[in-house]
Amino acid sequence: MKRIGLIGGTTWHSTADYYRLINLMVNERLGGMEYPELSLDSINFGDLVRNNNANNQSANEPIIVGAAKRLAASGAQGIAICANTPHIFAGAIEQETGLPVVHIAAATSQAVGASGTHRVGLLGTKVLLASGIYDAYLSKAGIECLKPTEDEKDFVHGTIFNELSRGEFTDALRKRYITIINNLRAAGAEGVILGCTEIPILFANHEIPIPSFDTTKLHVGSIVEFMVAN
Repeated sequence: MKRIGLIGGTTWHSTADYYRLINLMVNERLGGMEYPELSLDSINFGDLVRNNNANNQSANEPIIVGAAKRLAASGAQGIAICANTPHIFAGAIEQETGLPVVHIAAATSQAVGASGTHRVGLLGTKVLLASGIYDAYLSKAGIECLKPTEDEKDFVHGTIFNELSRGEFTDALRKRYITIINNLRAAGAEGVILGCTEIPILFANHEIPIPSFDTTKLHVGSIVEFMVAN
């Protein structure tokens, strides 16, 4: 089994889900008392928030890449980032560490393609939506990526860096997210990518009106495949 290095703390809520799901899925694959070998470097989310508020995403790169370097030094054979937006630094991580990054957008786009979906909505931070990460992977599979309106982007971005990061998963937020998802459906979306790893927590045990793609679970599936592959 390969040892994976997890970059966590973005936020700790979804990082906890990653740890739990990786353990469960590895044990399902290998049985017995087999569980994953991994290292976790949990960063201070407050540093990322301050840089986001200052519109200085470049200041987040050394934080994320620094975590990856520490994981590489710990013996990790691959890197997984327990969040969507920091994947904008995946290329820098691979360049600086020489280790592969198990990419969340690759895993999710593969699942979208396998579902037969041709037009999919994307929810996430404004940074993620502007980065084009998902657009690139989806377009290779012939899938069109639809995004919310500017006002809706502002709302989703704000809730990710405020309520959701604090663990405030309320009915009021769910209702507004449902409205945004329904608007994407009206624009032609056949499904929606939950492109922030806190959004699936918001909808835990709650229905979404169109097929949804849980980036946390899909990413964990790829991470486990990486770990157990010969």
